Amino acid sequence: MSHVPARQPNFLEALARDVAMVLKSLGGSAHQNVVIDCVVALKRQRGEPVPYDLRQAVVEAFERHSQWFTRPFGEGSLRWALVAEPG
Repeated sequence: MSHVPARQPNFLEALARDVAMVLKSLGGSAHQNVVIDCVVALKRQRGEPVPYDLRQAVVEAFERHSQWFTRPFGEGSLRWALVAEPG
């Protein structure tokens, strides 16, 4: 029986997973700026580099993984919510 190594998530998927973890720890929803600040803190805590464009990358990860997230107050809202945990 061959062992297939687990697929490594790409950068945006890894960020989306961090966003999901942050939202879950904040009760399921929070303002975009709070989420981004928490993702930055999480990366620093793990000793990972924090790229200068991380804020935009987190927003892109949120939008690209819309199966996990929503804007509960509609498009244009800066409040984000977790709708499904990453599998």
